[in-house]
Amino acid sequence: MIRLLIADDHPIVRAGLRRIAADHPGITVVGEAASASEVLQRVTETPTDVILLDVSMPGPSFIEVLQMVRKEHPSVKVLVLSVHPEDQWAVRALRAGAAGYLTKDHSPEQLIEAIRKVYRGGKYVSAALAERLATGLEAGASTVLHERLSDREYEVLRGLGTGLSVKVLAERLGLSAKTVSTYRSRILEKMQMMSNADLIRYVSDNGLRN
Repeated sequence: MIRLLIADDHPIVRAGLRRIAADHPGITVVGEAASASEVLQRVTETPTDVILLDVSMPGPSFIEVLQMVRKEHPSVKVLVLSVHPEDQWAVRALRAGAAGYLTKDHSPEQLIEAIRKVYRGGKYVSAALAERLATGLEAGASTVLHERLSDREYEVLRGLGTGLSVKVLAERLGLSAKTVSTYRSRILEKMQMMSNADLIRYVSDNGLRN
């Protein structure tokens, strides 16, 4: 029996995922979480085999949650389920320890297939992403500018790229404005850009908006 923990901040989504799991023998939902901190609490309290982890939830970033789960509960598999296209988060998720990445436009049958595959110790990615990984993207061979950024820098890029001020973004990320400004400077240097306007244009052109 696969013990599944559903982590998503939308009650309707959690209910839908629970119903999908209930329709398939061999999978039982052992808990739900609506925030990053709840994920860590639930997986500590309840024996879990697979976590369905949403990208956008209150609390620490899902990358941080992934890293903590992998460190504290290495036998637990994490399948990231997201509305964001693969080119935004999939490679970063896999680097942080995810066993798979699935966008929410896939069918319930594909979701169940992914859960079972990661439970058995496999990796679940789309054919397109598998091809990108095979060409060395995971080793840093990408020429895509935002792939040069750390996970936190990437978060800051997406925030500034949607027009948020340093102060507002700092509050959202739980950082000081000075720290966000430092990240901004690093991003501009790594991406060889001059201003926030350049970042906004880049985020828009590359479909990286939230």
